[in-house]
Amino acid sequence: MSIKDDFTFIDLFSGIGGFHQALSFFGGRCVLASDIDKECIKVYKTNYGIDSGHNIRDIGDKDVPDHDVLCAGFPCQAFSKAGKQLGFYDQTRGTLFFEVARILKAKHPKYVMLENVRNLVSHDKGNTFHVIHQTLRDLGYRLEDEPRILSPHQFGVPQIRERVYILGVYDPQHVDKPLKIKLPKLMEKSENSIDSVLEKNADPSYGITKHQEKVLQAWDDFYHGIDMKVIGFPVWVAFFKRKATPDMPDWKQGFIKKNNKLYRDNKDFIDSWLKANKNLKEWIPSERKFEWQAGTTEDSIWKCLIQYRPSGIRVKKPDCFPALVAIVQTPIIGKYRRKMTVREEARLQSFPDSFIPDQNRQVAYKQFGNSVNVKVLQILFTALTNKN
Repeated sequence: MSIKDDFTFIDLFSGIGGFHQALSFFGGRCVLASDIDKECIKVYKTNYGIDSGHNIRDIGDKDVPDHDVLCAGFPCQAFSKAGKQLGFYDQTRGTLFFEVARILKAKHPKYVMLENVRNLVSHDKGNTFHVIHQTLRDLGYRLEDEPRILSPHQFGVPQIRERVYILGVYDPQHVDKPLKIKLPKLMEKSENSIDSVLEKNADPSYGITKHQEKVLQAWDDFYHGIDMKVIGFPVWVAFFKRKATPDMPDWKQGFIKKNNKLYRDNKDFIDSWLKANKNLKEWIPSERKFEWQAGTTEDSIWKCLIQYRPSGIRVKKPDCFPALVAIVQTPIIGKYRRKMTVREEARLQSFPDSFIPDQNRQVAYKQFGNSVNVKVLQILFTALTNKN
């Protein structure tokens, strides 16, 4: 199932070109890219010289160039359960996956590579994935038997980001024969380190504010002052002295009771801590909640990764970053007392340092949060096509 050296591919729902980065690394040439996000279209043109500003729904079958590989990180939508007598292909009508299926039906590229969120597997009680899988088989593609779920950290890129990958080979005569994909040994989370992607001399503008530093130092003092080093529940200051009520859900009552006990067992220290920090009157509500998820491997916030979340401040081990997301929840690197840089986020998605991101930081963060991981795709492409 090897592929020629001068192979071609199309990049659907192309974003900023994660698939493009992965396949061009092996000499592939992009003959069509498609997206509707204006900012992504601009970045794609800057980096690859290709206009990706085409709505896939407006591209006719005859306008799609012949290609060897179809790539798509398509949006997940529910499919119809009705009208099954029309076949799986027809069940996808009205969804963006149908556009992928339509092109596969018209062009029959040798390989297909699809990526989506892990939830695709369980979405609509498994119906969505089932329809996708069966549709591809109906179109003549051999597939793996089981969903392929992978995360960059399994290949040494320190980010926990599970995604489902669907790989296929056009082989209509053998669609019932499962595709076998062999990957290198997968790494554990603990084998990673955030240091592999960090910049040593980041722009000072990424630094946290004085208020954030004050809040985080206070929580570091709190952690050192209480008699509990493994806090298996969220610390809610508002419920140190307030009791749970019967109308609350069981999980919340449980957390509140644990906060009550934490306060009782450390009353003298916590009272003095609250007084020293003006009873947290200058803090926003989310800063009054705290989650320690670093176990006993680290002994200070300033050695860890920190997330400012609506649900509170979360402290994690410095082995892997949480999944980058499109919404802005940029992690703070404790030892540098700053937020992640755009370049570091690019590295977490395995984009080369030569990649030119959007000049607007918030836009760039969003785009990398929506992107596919280049290294994972490169390894899968190698395994799929024997491209060594």
